Amino acid sequence: MKMDLLIRTEAESDYAAVERLIREAFWNVYAPGCQEHYLAHILRGHPDFVPDLALAAELDGQVVGSIMYTKAALEDEAGERRTILTFGPIAVHPDYQRRGYSKLLIERSFEKARELGFDVVVIFGNPDNYVSSGFQSCKKYNICSGNGGFPAAMLAKELRPGVLDGRKWYYRESAAYQMDPEEAEAFDRQFEPKEKRWQPSQEMFYILSHAEIQ
Repeated sequence: MKMDLLIRTEAESDYAAVERLIREAFWNVYAPGCQEHYLAHILRGHPDFVPDLALAAELDGQVVGSIMYTKAALEDEAGERRTILTFGPIAVHPDYQRRGYSKLLIERSFEKARELGFDVVVIFGNPDNYVSSGFQSCKKYNICSGNGGFPAAMLAKELRPGVLDGRKWYYRESAAYQMDPEEAEAFDRQFEPKEKRWQPSQEMFYILSHAEIQ
């Protein structure tokens, strides 16, 4: 039950368990295999990583969910920059999905983010998964990608309503998310082998990640 779920700050002793559950949650979902567990591994050492917002969801002594944040930025047409947040990976172990744990992780992380003084979160994800947590299309906040477009998968949330004033903002992702695919593959070999295969969710991800709002 949700009342038994403990959401707490990730400890160093959680690192391996978190990476394993992320691997299980993302395996073959967006591509054959996955790299998100390697991303979690390298994020922790980056200056943009926000340790206070790395949360673990624990159930009966087992880590079943995780969310991680890094700093990002919005830049207006005059070059003014605003520090914001983005999260990812966010994961719940497949055995515990569809119980509302992801939403609880997001809501708790929003509370902590406000306490730390952050007021905007921009993410890339399936809107079906995030609109119930208050995310809206980036276009509604006039936030665009570096090329000036409005990706359908780019979503924004004001943690303090009204902080974005309608001017055009360009989203600047942290360099923390840049990965070497070969290093990711080498990292994955430390884990138990799993079959890489195609499944329909990968085509859905391709379509959504390349779609833009006009």
